[in-house]
Amino acid sequence: MRVKICGITQPEQAIAIARHGATHLGFICVPQSPRYLPPAAIAEITQALDAAGVVTKTVGVFADASLAEMSATVRQANLSHIQLHGQETLDQCQQLLAELPGVFLIKAIRVRTVVDLVRAETYAPYVDALLLDAYHPDQLGGTGLTLDWDALVSFRPTCPWMLAGGLTPENVSTALSTLNPGGIDLSSGVEQQPGVKDLALVHQLFEQLQPWLHSVA
Repeated sequence: MRVKICGITQPEQAIAIARHGATHLGFICVPQSPRYLPPAAIAEITQALDAAGVVTKTVGVFADASLAEMSATVRQANLSHIQLHGQETLDQCQQLLAELPGVFLIKAIRVRTVVDLVRAETYAPYVDALLLDAYHPDQLGGTGLTLDWDALVSFRPTCPWMLAGGLTPENVSTALSTLNPGGIDLSSGVEQQPGVKDLALVHQLFEQLQPWLHSVA
C-alpha cells in the first residue's frame, strides 16, 4: 500500500519519515501554501535522501501551474511524481505526460458531492492514480477535514486511488476498514504545525498501518 506523507519541508524529517516506511514524500509547489517550498529547497531534500541511501518516491504537488513551471521543477528537484490539485483538464494531463513521459501522474479531486466522484472517474484513463481529498472553499489540502467514507464504498475507478482528507493515526484504521484504497495521504494529521511533522505521530501512524502494509497497490 502506498503511504504518502505530504507537506515535507525539512531534509532530516524527510529521511526519518521515509525510514519509518513512507513510500511517497510530498512537496508543496503552490506558493500560497504555508507548506510551500521553492524548487531549489526541494532539490536539497531529494539530494539528502539520495545521500542517505533512502529509497522513496518524491511528489511535487501543483495547482493550476503552467506546463513549463512543472517541467522545470520536476527536473531541478529530481521528482518522480506529480500531483495535480487544481482544475487541470484531461488535455492538460495528457500534455504533461507527453512532456514528462517518465513521471507518474496523480490527479487530486476535492470531493463535495457524488458529482465529484463521477468527475474523478473521467480522469482515470488519463492519469496513473487518483487522490480523493476533502473539499474546502479556500484551501486545496492539508485542511484536516475528513471525507464521508461511507459514500466512497462503491468508488471503483479503473486506476489506483489514494485516500486523503483528515487522516490521523487515530482514525486511519477505521478508514481502511471501511474502504479499500490503494494508498493514503496524510499532512496535517501528523504535524506539529504546517510543514513541521511530528515524528511521534508518524511512528504511531505506522504502528496502526501494520495490518495493511503487506498489501501492494
